[in-house]
Amino acid sequence: MATINPTPVVRPREPSPSTDEAVLDEVYRERAPALTRWITSMTRDPAAAEDIVSEAFLRLARELGAGRRPDNPSAWVAQVARHLAISRARRASTAARLAPRIVDRGVGEDPAIAALASEQAAAVHAVLESMPPVERLAIVLAAEGIRGPEIAIRIGRTPLATRALLCRARRRMRPLLVEADAW
Repeated sequence: MATINPTPVVRPREPSPSTDEAVLDEVYRERAPALTRWITSMTRDPAAAEDIVSEAFLRLARELGAGRRPDNPSAWVAQVARHLAISRARRASTAARLAPRIVDRGVGEDPAIAALASEQAAAVHAVLESMPPVERLAIVLAAEGIRGPEIAIRIGRTPLATRALLCRARRRMRPLLVEADAW
């Protein structure tokens, strides 16, 4: 009678700082210059390309630190950099499309409209001042166009907790802004 071997148990790999650092250093030395040139050709902006490549390697460092080493770190970091460049291009496209709506209204503006805008800005500031500091910071960062995962990192929460925080803060803000006639 044949014996059946049990399925081997796969345990997560324990992160090894020295091995992970060696992998990161090796991939950085081998790929960073070519990756920067490639991303520069995609973005046509050397500074943005350097930022994107740095962010990609930072994400690789986080993955390695968490014990999740990609099968091919070199290909992984290139794919992450490519995705970051595409996301940046999408955000730039959206900003360019919406730019005509955001016009400098100070030139030739009616004084009554300027006064109304000033009152609305004061009401918005008053509502923001009444909020807890972490909610205020999250709302302001979101208003500046910073994405949820980046806000989460800045305020020290998970992306899901940050999303919930922003939803609750916006829900509380709406009636206050309507009441102040700033909505």
